Amino acid sequence: MGNTSRIIGVLGGMGPDATVDFMSKVIALTPADKDQDHIHMLIDHNPGVPNRQTAILDGGEDPGPDLAAMAARLEVAGADFLVIPCNTAYVFRDAVDSAAAVPLISIIDVTVGEAVTKGASAVGVLATDGCVAAGVYQDALKRAGVKAVVPSEEELEQFMTLCNRIKAGYQGERVAREMTKLAEALVERGAEVVIAGCTEIPLVLKQSALAVPLISSTDVLAETTVALARGEMALPRKKS
Repeated sequence: MGNTSRIIGVLGGMGPDATVDFMSKVIALTPADKDQDHIHMLIDHNPGVPNRQTAILDGGEDPGPDLAAMAARLEVAGADFLVIPCNTAYVFRDAVDSAAAVPLISIIDVTVGEAVTKGASAVGVLATDGCVAAGVYQDALKRAGVKAVVPSEEELEQFMTLCNRIKAGYQGERVAREMTKLAEALVERGAEVVIAGCTEIPLVLKQSALAVPLISSTDVLAETTVALARGEMALPRKKS
């Protein structure tokens, strides 16, 4: 038998490359000498979930029912806990919590927790316009006593253009340079740490490009997922 004791349920497809990147990092972080040592992942890879940005900013179709259906399917299939490798989707976490009895691990909370360990008084949040508008990172950082440095409206427009290009498969040097400039703008305004608060960002932006610590939400969620699946961390209590 392998070392794992818990089954992961992944609400994926938001976007597809980001989900595959998350899964790859879970595999890479798992100590394994054979197949049986790896973690059991159940994936509901659904790129058809309605656009999270449109729902938040323009009153577009609610992705909550799709997320709830995915969570319910994964629980029935045997998942012991759930993760979503998409930051903006956590704005709709209430729909997931109401649909499944197993806990949903918050990419927001674990990423902020990692950022706080760096001892910074100001943390840059590079994320989608919907995620920034919803304030999920700003609220979590405020609770931790840390100032959030967020992109300007113009920078958010630039970010969304880059994010959409990444989703379309353009992940080369030019996109990486432009993403680096956006992260550097946050540093120039006082950020001592930058959170990559969109799971498309780590596909192009690497730590070597910045002079301050870069916290990849994908990496932190993958590390937490492995620890939980292997029984190295206790599962959080389900929010009532």
